[in-house]
Amino acid sequence: MSRAGASRLLADLAAMSPAYFGVVMATGIISLTADLLAMPRLAWALFVVNCAMYGVIGLLYVLRMIRFPQRFFGDMVDHLRGPGFFTAVAASSILGSQFLILAGSERAALGLWFVAIALWVGLTYTIFTAFTVKEQKPTLDQGISGGWLLAVVATQSIAVLGALLANHLAQPYRLELNFLALSMWLWGGMLYIWMMSLIFYRYTFFRFSPGDLTPPYWINMGAMAISTLAGSLLIVNAPDAPYLSSLLPFLKGFTVFYWATGTWWIPMLVILALWRHVYKRFPLKYDPLYWGAVFPLGMYAASTHWMAAAMQFDFLQGLPRIFLYTALVAWGTAFIGLARDLWRRTGATWASRSSAGR
Repeated sequence: MSRAGASRLLADLAAMSPAYFGVVMATGIISLTADLLAMPRLAWALFVVNCAMYGVIGLLYVLRMIRFPQRFFGDMVDHLRGPGFFTAVAASSILGSQFLILAGSERAALGLWFVAIALWVGLTYTIFTAFTVKEQKPTLDQGISGGWLLAVVATQSIAVLGALLANHLAQPYRLELNFLALSMWLWGGMLYIWMMSLIFYRYTFFRFSPGDLTPPYWINMGAMAISTLAGSLLIVNAPDAPYLSSLLPFLKGFTVFYWATGTWWIPMLVILALWRHVYKRFPLKYDPLYWGAVFPLGMYAASTHWMAAAMQFDFLQGLPRIFLYTALVAWGTAFIGLARDLWRRTGATWASRSSAGR
């Protein structure tokens, strides 16, 4: 490879988005929802793809950390880019859920759950401590976005996998895992309230341009959808944990509260997307952040299915399939964008190599 081609690849690696594990999040939840809705071949195909993507993106993260430590850790303490690292937590938990449900591998699921917990602890206390002690901080309108809610998604993803694992382990671990899942579910809900208050304030009291409406604003809904899923699993697990049984009215009430809040966001986000791309004619081109818009659609389908099953809301059973198909269209569109972006970058690298060989 020519020096120019190598330099181009290194530049791409240095500029890599911390939120790229959103690809794994989106692919994983669509795979799991397809399995829920009796599409096993699609579920398994996406599972295989997801394993490969998790490995490749993880390797790229490690290479970036080693080769460009200043850029890597600088992004971690950046108000806009830092929360993107939480996609690694959610991706690990979702892939663990795939291993547990699709492959029946408790060991792999448990291992990925521990990876997710370790990443969650490290990232949570690194990122938010840095945001607190930084001397130079951006203003609210320049420093916060829907991407901050990835911290909520990461927290709830640990609750989801913990609740799923609880059904596969004997007592007393079942009690302990359910309690940890309950604690993470409660903390994720509280974190959403804190962050959403600031985000909504930024929405309504600061100037909003089309460029400000980045795709991670769909996490406004996605964070509520995964909170609904975690709550539904806790309701299902209640017979195995007396303290969950005593909290059933609370669990059911807050699960519906989360689902209703997430549902409210869907028309609002669609209207804002039309305002951005149709009325304001903001160009629609591939950005890794668009995976943050695919994930909420798949998660809404999965969470609605589980809530309907846990609480006998049979009248909601048509929604999951509608949102799964919508998520598949969005996933396919984003995947084509990713493939074209990689093709363009590869073509540019080969072009520079050919020029150097002349």
